[in-house]
Amino acid sequence: MSYLSPEFAVFFLAFLGVYWALGKWHLAQKALLLCASYGLYVGLDWVFGVILAVYSLCVIALFAAMSKWPQRRRVLAACGIAASVLNLAVFKYFDFFREAIQNAAGAVDLNWALPALDILLPVGISFYTFQSIAYIVAVSRGERAPAAALDTALYLAFFPTLLAGPICRPNVLLTQIESQEQRQLLQPDRALWLILSALVKKVWLASWIADAWVKPLFANPDAYQGPELLVGMYAYAVQIYLDFSGYSDLVIGMALLLGYELPANFNYPYLAQSLREFWRRWHISLSTWIRDYVYIPLGGSRKGWWRGQATLLFSMVVSGIWHGASLKYIIWGALHGFGVVAQNILEKFRGKPVRGVLATIVTFHLVCVAWVFFRADGWHEAVNYLSGFGRFDAPLQLNVVGALGLLAIFFIVTYFSQRFSERAVLWLSQTPLLVKPLLLAAAVLAITLLGPSGVPAFLYYSY
Repeated sequence: MSYLSPEFAVFFLAFLGVYWALGKWHLAQKALLLCASYGLYVGLDWVFGVILAVYSLCVIALFAAMSKWPQRRRVLAACGIAASVLNLAVFKYFDFFREAIQNAAGAVDLNWALPALDILLPVGISFYTFQSIAYIVAVSRGERAPAAALDTALYLAFFPTLLAGPICRPNVLLTQIESQEQRQLLQPDRALWLILSALVKKVWLASWIADAWVKPLFANPDAYQGPELLVGMYAYAVQIYLDFSGYSDLVIGMALLLGYELPANFNYPYLAQSLREFWRRWHISLSTWIRDYVYIPLGGSRKGWWRGQATLLFSMVVSGIWHGASLKYIIWGALHGFGVVAQNILEKFRGKPVRGVLATIVTFHLVCVAWVFFRADGWHEAVNYLSGFGRFDAPLQLNVVGALGLLAIFFIVTYFSQRFSERAVLWLSQTPLLVKPLLLAAAVLAITLLGPSGVPAFLYYSY
């Protein structure tokens, strides 16, 4: 069931009524939330629910073992992390590496035939695996004690974060789940605004951009001219931002209505003045996870500046691999890694950071070029798309000038959107309670009429 479907809206409103009716009994409230989370997940595929349940039981058993044998806590944690990574690798990467191993063996006249696994990738497995690793590390370091079994299971299955994040640390989400205080509705006006923002971004704008520009251009780039392909590249950059930030707005808003506060996952990334700053603003929960659990454990900048740059490059490649089992994602991560390292080298020799409007423009274009590899069907198709930028042998079929004008509007709106959002939340807080449902219904109707027909899927559900 899509979080954007009318069926989910009806379910969520009904669930809120029952959920808050149990407000004085937080144990029953958490149990209900866990059942709802599994119900929604099993609605996608019952196998997904079984895999998550078995994985959660293994994590709970691991913590029981760590509590029973505290002197072996770090060894057990290392085994748990290795098993978690292996579990993710089997579901997500086995067939990709199977082909690579067979090709490498064939190059040296070894006729290896590794079996193919016909398995369905569970939605959200990358997200709850990373959450569990953060949890295991926190317990192994003595930063916190293992939570109760119910709380651990809910932390891994919490439906606002289950399908596509944000990746929550235990000190953020699990601490809230463990709290014995009666849960309160949090910032309802901000929640309402975030949900409306999500609908505008995803149901209307991202879906329209995808249908009008991204899908036709990436499906057949050879049929278009260089300026059109350039605009198509920009269009995808805007689409994926609206799509994923819209998803984050939606789940953060839903969590507030459930009495939980999730961390922000986007902070106007296309206003960044360097790739390093871009990753402080884009998919923040992933970039900080990679920093804390890959970059820093491998030495970070503690083992010399040049070693730090190599570690940074490797960390960005890991980020690419996390997104999918394809060479195009590895190239995407490597492009960001080389870009960050190149900017670091430039700043090291200049003695000061690169700043200003020009830096923002250059950074945006570097990000956009990398997005071509992310969006294309494969790396060959991405190279073919980029090679078409120099094609000027036929009349333009699309309104390039109008599209560039819309891109300019996007940046203007982005620049002022934080101020506008704050004022909108203030205005909603001053609106009479009985008027708010009417405003919400009118806004939903308008957005539905403006957007393409059907229920759009979120891009990041597949990562």
